[in-house]
Amino acid sequence: MILLGSLINGLAIVLGSLLGAVLRNISEQMKETVTKGIGLGVLVLGIQMAFKTSSFIVILISLCVGAMVGEGVGIEDKMNVFGLELEKRYAKPGSNFAEGFITAALIFLIGSMGIIGAIESGVANNHQTLFTKAVMDGFMSIMLTATLGVGVLFSAVPVFLYQGIIAVAASILMRYIPKELLDVLMEELSAIGGLMILGIGLNIMGITKIRVSNYLPGIPILILIVTVLFYF
Repeated sequence: MILLGSLINGLAIVLGSLLGAVLRNISEQMKETVTKGIGLGVLVLGIQMAFKTSSFIVILISLCVGAMVGEGVGIEDKMNVFGLELEKRYAKPGSNFAEGFITAALIFLIGSMGIIGAIESGVANNHQTLFTKAVMDGFMSIMLTATLGVGVLFSAVPVFLYQGIIAVAASILMRYIPKELLDVLMEELSAIGGLMILGIGLNIMGITKIRVSNYLPGIPILILIVTVLFYF
């Protein structure tokens, strides 16, 4: 079953969010300390991933051009509007539903683990990587929900769709992509994803407020540049 890994990942986020909702009565001091701990872990993960690049110039160009596209389209604003619409339907007024949805979705979506795991699911029907990611996301969703609210639960939907689409596409398209190109793409995608995750970590720590969503167009731009360089 190609979508098994994506399904388990989504269910882990739902279960973790439900448990986090039960733990909402834990002290604010504990929430803050654990959240900052998650932020530190996300920072380290982002740094580790960012160093995997073999062409920093390509990463920088992709990130900057992607930021221009993202700011022009207003991806961050649209995600906020979407989260606020969900908040009107499912959350109490004044809650931080939108922040929880967006923060969790970005943390769970960005990174090579989900991409590589989805590709493995689609190409080899191997779900081990996504199962591992499910464990990580499940534990992180507990604290994110306890801190940011029920909006985290709804991030399971884009996670399932995103990874599921990659898995299905991989099962069809990967047979036409040379292994050498695929290896380079995974390396550079990991690096640009690491920089975005680093921004998320800084946001969680409260150090700054980076509109990370607006960098997302940098991913397809990176794929295009790497592919062109590979063939030419």
